[in-house]
Amino acid sequence: MVLEAGIPIRDAELVSVGGGIGSFVMADYLRMCGVGPERLTVLTQHAHPWQSYEYLARSSQLGDEDRIRSDSASRPNCIWGFPSFAFSEAVRARTLRGFIAPLFQVLTEPVFTDYYTPKLGHVLAMLQRESQRISYDQLVERGVVRMVRQRAEGGYFTILKPPEGTSATRRVAFRSRFVHLAVGYPGLKFLPDLQDYRLRHDDFVHVVNAYEPHDHVYEALQRRPGTVIVRGAGIVASRILERLIDDRDNRGAQTTIVQLFRTYVDGRNGPSVFMRRRGGNGWAFQGFNYPKSVWGGQLRSQMRTLEAKDRAALYDTIGGTTTAWRKSWRRQLERGRHEGWYRSVAGEVDSIVPTDAGGVVAAIRTEDGRVELVADYVIDATGLEAEITEHRLLADLLEHSGAGRNPLGRLDVDQTFEVRGTRSGNGRMYAVGAATFGGPFPGVDTFLGLQLASQEIVDDLVRQGMVKRLGPVRSTREWLRWARNKKV
Repeated sequence: MVLEAGIPIRDAELVSVGGGIGSFVMADYLRMCGVGPERLTVLTQHAHPWQSYEYLARSSQLGDEDRIRSDSASRPNCIWGFPSFAFSEAVRARTLRGFIAPLFQVLTEPVFTDYYTPKLGHVLAMLQRESQRISYDQLVERGVVRMVRQRAEGGYFTILKPPEGTSATRRVAFRSRFVHLAVGYPGLKFLPDLQDYRLRHDDFVHVVNAYEPHDHVYEALQRRPGTVIVRGAGIVASRILERLIDDRDNRGAQTTIVQLFRTYVDGRNGPSVFMRRRGGNGWAFQGFNYPKSVWGGQLRSQMRTLEAKDRAALYDTIGGTTTAWRKSWRRQLERGRHEGWYRSVAGEVDSIVPTDAGGVVAAIRTEDGRVELVADYVIDATGLEAEITEHRLLADLLEHSGAGRNPLGRLDVDQTFEVRGTRSGNGRMYAVGAATFGGPFPGVDTFLGLQLASQEIVDDLVRQGMVKRLGPVRSTREWLRWARNKKV
């Protein structure tokens, strides 16, 4: 069928689709295992693997000096996780205090200090360094992947549409034995009421998503007093609040902030005495997305043994919206409550309508009845789109390639991250990242989660005969090359 359609065919042993950090980490592992550029192809629209991540981080008001929510040893640019980000930051410091602070914090967390987390600018710089070292650009073919199909002789065809004007053909078929999917989130998520408002009133100025560029909101609030509703209770919502309060403290803004919680947490919460987390004033606090044992302890081991309803139940137990316990940020909110320019409301939004003055009115359904909030802007920080059928490639897989859904509705993968139902002869299709949430490994949408998933896949590729095992000798040699920044 491919030949009859006149589609040119190109060969690679493994094709990675996505080109974000998931593809980058996978490529890094394979390059460490001795896989040359001629055997590995990355299909992507991105200019560089951290493009999408950086876009979302910048939109949610993270600057180079701001800290992300990631562990010190979770280094997507270093498969060994050593030295840690804390050690690396200390070495780069130009003062004695700058050298001591990150090391002291990581050694005393979380009992005497907050969890150490790396700075965004440092993470991006390290990703760029490793990308250049492994010659990542040599692996990349740019374009939009339309579909992946099993071949009658085993393996897969991955159909790519090159960018307009860059190729003499409208389609290219990449023939491979293995396919690796790392496509990330399908897109931004808008709650129905906000989506309805934006479409009905064609207003993309006063109601915005935290993950889309919305600097105009902060610029306007610096010019004149105003009220903003921040919706959400996760790490992005806390960062938006921090930015708004910093503008009050440092740039003369006179902003009134209303925090809208769907579920109000007024104290420690959890199903049992051994599975409780701190909370209060509406927020549930947790250092990272999940307890640390998800990445390498009891919860990870337990989750791997569960299927269907039992696994979904454990996800429900350990899940929920949380944010990091950061002293400076909590002091800001406490000051705002005391001075009266920050308050919180718990309830569900019934509707949002524009005002004649150019703002909006949000009708909130609370336990005490209906409340109307008048604001100049609404910032929705409730998350990213999770429904996999919103992604064209994933929807096609579900319809045509035998892929199924796991108990939480995402792609169903096994413990090696092979997509169940898609095996083609001696070929295998793997998937990582947000699209596999609900599988046997909960922490998939994190730096460390992407590293552990890639490690599981590489171990399976060793069993399939594609690569040699990264044993102690090769691993030591490759780490020394990494430390010296010597090209692979």
